Amino acid sequence: MRAARALDIPVTSDFRTNFHQYSRYYGFGWLSPVVHDYLRRFHNQSRTTFVPTRALRRELTGAGFERLEVVGRGVDTVQFTPMKRSAALRAQWNAGEGPVLLYVGRLAAEKNVTLALCAYKAVLLREPAARMVVVGDGPLRRRLEADFPDAIFAGVQRGDELAAHYASADLFVFPSLSETFGNVTLEALASGLPVIAFDTAAAAEFVDDCANGLLAPVGAERAFIAASKIGTSFGSLMR
Repeated sequence: MRAARALDIPVTSDFRTNFHQYSRYYGFGWLSPVVHDYLRRFHNQSRTTFVPTRALRRELTGAGFERLEVVGRGVDTVQFTPMKRSAALRAQWNAGEGPVLLYVGRLAAEKNVTLALCAYKAVLLREPAARMVVVGDGPLRRRLEADFPDAIFAGVQRGDELAAHYASADLFVFPSLSETFGNVTLEALASGLPVIAFDTAAAAEFVDDCANGLLAPVGAERAFIAASKIGTSFGSLMR
């Protein structure tokens, strides 16, 4: 940025990650305003900062960020489609007729993955044949595997394999509160999955509550779990 400004080269930036929020998940919450101030000073040096949602633009404008423009996101609907549903993959999961809940993303504290797995445990009380598939990797994987031994940890998936995992599930549970967008939300919707998420980021803009998913108020964990239990029946209606 310094070099570009010295040479009078126009520079734009993208605000893609809420780095200032991450410190709260790792015991360094006091750093959040420091990181936030740095991000504001950095981005305000660019000619334009692109953000993925209107809500984020409002939030950042209120925090003193300047020259913000919304640039939409999308996914490849040939790659991510209900047509990739795989009976063989569901058999591998021992899914049977039970609903399959899916999480896709990094297995780290800021993703709030434990809540997705707790929602699965709640679903099991009414749907004993339910299965939980976790796609992704990260520092929490070993602990989560130990705490939830009946869940299927599929590791990192890409390409056709990832698309098949989406399409072969029945419900997408995404409890993250740290996203600026969350492309996985669009990937799940394109794959025909109803989405259970908090009313923020991509879900707030693309999930039509009670039409293609269910939204919980931001931070309301009990509401998220309740929506997941309702969503298993909701998911079967969409198939």
